[in-house]
Amino acid sequence: MKLIKLLLLLFSFSTQAQQGGMWIPSLLKGMNETEMKNLGMKISADDIYAVNHSSLKDAVPQFDGGCTAEVISNQGLLLTNHHCGFDAIQNHSSVDHDYLRDGFWAYKMTDELSNPNMVVMFVVRIEDVTKKVLDGVETLTTEAEKQKKIQENITSIVATSTKETWQENKIKTFYDGNQYLLFVTETFKDIRLVGAPPSSIGKFGSDTDNWVWPRHTGDFSLFRIYADKNNRPTEYSVDNVPYKPKHFFPISLDGVNENDFTMVMGYPGRTQEYLPSFAAEQIVNGLNPAKIEVRDAALKVQDRFMRKDQAIKIQYASKYASVANYWKKWIGETKGLKKSNAISVKQKFEADFETKIKKAGKETEYGAILTNFKTNYADIKDYALARDYFTEVVLRNTEILSLGYKLFQLEQLLNAKGNQAFLDRKTNLSQGIDEFFKDYNAEVDKNVFEQLVQIYATKSPKQFLPNSLLNADVAKITRNIFSTSSLTNLTAFRELLNGDTTLVIEKMNNDSGYQFLKSIAVAYSTNVVPKYDELNLKNIALQRSYMKAILELSPKSARLFPDANSTLRVTYGKVKGYKPNDAVTYAPFTTLDGVMEKYIPGDYEFDVPNKLIDLYQKKDYGIYGKNGKMTVCFIATNHTTGGNSGSPALDAYGNLIGLNFDRVWEGTMSDVYYSPEICRNIMVDARYVLFIIDKFAGAKNIINELKLVHPKMKKK
Repeated sequence: MKLIKLLLLLFSFSTQAQQGGMWIPSLLKGMNETEMKNLGMKISADDIYAVNHSSLKDAVPQFDGGCTAEVISNQGLLLTNHHCGFDAIQNHSSVDHDYLRDGFWAYKMTDELSNPNMVVMFVVRIEDVTKKVLDGVETLTTEAEKQKKIQENITSIVATSTKETWQENKIKTFYDGNQYLLFVTETFKDIRLVGAPPSSIGKFGSDTDNWVWPRHTGDFSLFRIYADKNNRPTEYSVDNVPYKPKHFFPISLDGVNENDFTMVMGYPGRTQEYLPSFAAEQIVNGLNPAKIEVRDAALKVQDRFMRKDQAIKIQYASKYASVANYWKKWIGETKGLKKSNAISVKQKFEADFETKIKKAGKETEYGAILTNFKTNYADIKDYALARDYFTEVVLRNTEILSLGYKLFQLEQLLNAKGNQAFLDRKTNLSQGIDEFFKDYNAEVDKNVFEQLVQIYATKSPKQFLPNSLLNADVAKITRNIFSTSSLTNLTAFRELLNGDTTLVIEKMNNDSGYQFLKSIAVAYSTNVVPKYDELNLKNIALQRSYMKAILELSPKSARLFPDANSTLRVTYGKVKGYKPNDAVTYAPFTTLDGVMEKYIPGDYEFDVPNKLIDLYQKKDYGIYGKNGKMTVCFIATNHTTGGNSGSPALDAYGNLIGLNFDRVWEGTMSDVYYSPEICRNIMVDARYVLFIIDKFAGAKNIINELKLVHPKMKKK
């Protein structure tokens, strides 16, 4: 019996070991390909990434710099998340034509809407250039010298590496500076909106359901890539034609079952899996609580105004969603790190790490790493906290202060680079300011300002604060600034920037809003930035040595994937439910039944369109439903993060089965520590996407573009 239990334990461990990881697609052959096939994959690593023939990578672009998309037709049709296309949908919306509320569908290509400045980027090939980047670095003594040499080498390699004239070379660092890869890319600049469901479908559950399971959100939107007549990237033109992709994804009508293989490809933004326990402790007990408090206060103010005024709701919809996204993520991350005992797990790893150092006789090279980490993280604690407060209050969540900071940067530019640089930046700022004020409401910002500045004055480390915030009457400061400052309306702001350099600087420094912002910015840049940068540079160097030691001292079979850095990655796993708490077990699928169970007429988060209700009542699901049910979402063990929004979820044959859009709340800590027990990614089922396009929107033109397949029937 003991032997059986041991074998079961080993089997469980080996199964879990095959979950998690964000792998470089050009390096899948070997261990990863074996793992993927053991989990059920039916294609090869060469089918996923190849240079000499089309492969799955050719259908997975980065979408607009921060999300992922997938090509789903031979005419450049793109599928991504509704929340990834949200800004574009909002920009095309007005009170009279509210595409956020009503949805948008182009029933012919001439109806598609252009989106200035939107881009999608494809990876053409990946090449290891580590030796070239690190050439001449080892002999240098200081970290600053090393970083300078690395940047010089990168600049040279980027300039001289082979590419076509319309392509770009980019170099990214992996394993904390122990590996460097060159990415040759193509960026398309003519991207047009094709379709989007109403927010009552595409954002169903809104912020209440964000980061949680069970989920019932049809989080998708459709765009199209246009190219020149040679199928190459170009700026928008009426003469452009739909892009002909190297590969596009067929869409499976079979869906998935629990324990089916799943693969997600995309551009995950940032993870910190190899942080030491000292850093994780600061995140859990200091930095996350501070950021959560700031955003909580801002969200409560914005929500109050948005519920009362439809125009404000449209203005602030995208901003609110952006602020709320990571506010809730940090709450879940903190909860998950505590629940999984991540700090203790890291401490155990560190104890084993020190044992390996001693066993390998590497004390001289690596023996002081953890001791130095402990010292540095203790030293940087207050500076890191002050930095996060400044970032959250000044740069991200108080609009008048973020605008004022642009003026501060303008003045700093004059001092550093002279008058011409000042005039160029001033022109750019003046030309782009209409977009800022289009979605700005001074009364909303006034209330946010008062709440957040009060937090800044009382919670940020006092030794770094300016005199303007010591024992300050924040309510009085607020009234004065919002009644006198030129930073609160477009006309006054334009006038502030009108005139020669001397006059503009004089007017800026006489403005009450700018005076207040400048006092905070000067104190921060003087008291916090230099020391934070000094200590952070030490931690960067330590982290590189730590990662080098982990790679060197770990067995070849160790699953050591590089942290996410917005480059193309592959993650794989299985469709799987989970148990977040005692006596609570979640199934891996949700259906349209759950949408109706959550339905609250007139509620901005849980309202349901009448047509969807009608389709549900008639069970009119077409070929997309099964046994009288319409699957909406499902979860799996794929290791994802921000940037994977919009990523294709693929079956064992490389067919599209879903669209990644979120993670479960308890598993958001996977950015710092991945646990296969509770980490799950959330995907909208591809059949629900098709159902909405076809039966709800009646966009047969879109359906007719797609290649719909039955891989499981073919298998039989």
